[in-house]
Amino acid sequence: MIVAGGLAVASPCLAQTSADDLPGAKLYQSKCTTCHNLDANKIGPAHRGVFGRPAGTAPGYAYSAALKSSGIVWNAATLDQWLQGPQKMVKGTKMYLVVPSATDRAAIIAYLKTTSNK
Repeated sequence: MIVAGGLAVASPCLAQTSADDLPGAKLYQSKCTTCHNLDANKIGPAHRGVFGRPAGTAPGYAYSAALKSSGIVWNAATLDQWLQGPQKMVKGTKMYLVVPSATDRAAIIAYLKTTSNK
């Protein structure tokens, strides 16, 4: 925001910020894309639209029975718990990666929320 002549004016630079410019985008790229992609299943399921989606339901991905029957619906709180320890949250799931930093988890979750259909 720029103040000019007593009026607040939106800066063009701020208006052009995209989801790919968020800190979480870089963290997602470095920590998640070995196994995940936003739009295609890889070793792990696609992540676009994860917010509000029941766990174990992304089309075309072969989930563990444990995750399919978990009853989890992905939101900021469940994703944060998941990234702290998938095996602690759902014993028998395929994912093992832990993101120990609360700041990193929050940034990744914020990025995923911007890529969601919901």
